Amino acid sequence: MKTKITSPACADKLKVLSDPTRLGVLESLMSGPKNVGELMGELDVEQSLLSHHLAILRDAGLVESSREGKTMIYQLPENVSDSTEGKAINLGCCKISFD
Repeated sequence: MKTKITSPACADKLKVLSDPTRLGVLESLMSGPKNVGELMGELDVEQSLLSHHLAILRDAGLVESSREGKTMIYQLPENVSDSTEGKAINLGCCKISFD
């Protein structure tokens, strides 16, 4: 019997999070907003690769960015951040928790 996906949008978000770097970005941003340099240091990735992953996360609505002078600051949108669950993110269709 075939299982019907009830939410293609949820499946798309889960596909975005299937990459360890993108998942690491979300986990890092759970502690608060960060700039690219801070994320690079925590995740040990090059700037060009990190920018690529941040763009994908932004397009999926999982990360927001704002400019402070010449610096881009990244954070979890309010609807993704789930402070009531400790280390968890809310995708709308499901929650992902980090141990």
